[in-house]
Amino acid sequence: MRPSSLIALFGFILLIAATYCPMLRVFHIASWNVYNLNQPYGIVIMLVGVVGILGTVLNQRKVTRIAAWAALVLVMLLYIAAVLKVKTTFSFVPFKVLNGFLTRQITFKWGWFVLFAGAILSVFGAMFSKRLNYINPQ
Repeated sequence: MRPSSLIALFGFILLIAATYCPMLRVFHIASWNVYNLNQPYGIVIMLVGVVGILGTVLNQRKVTRIAAWAALVLVMLLYIAAVLKVKTTFSFVPFKVLNGFLTRQITFKWGWFVLFAGAILSVFGAMFSKRLNYINPQ
């Protein structure tokens, strides 16, 4: 297996592992991972990671590239959705001070770095993988 394929494989493994890392900390009581944020979306990210691993192991470059780009897009969409959800969660509260205080109690955790690192590594590994050219010695 080529080094670029190993990088892509490590990226997909990191992507799957990152779905279990803490993403948000709610009121300093509980930490939420991807499955607590949105379980079907987390399952889709995991399936994309599994398809990427299979594509890398079976040396299917197109499948690996599609899975890598899909993983990056899904992670970016999840981050945008989480930011928008946190900003608008307490918008029903009529007092801006209380709204701001409650919004600040929801904090982003280190799991986002792992999730983005896995997606970026998989894209990096998938983009620089080249087909091996076998020379038939005669």
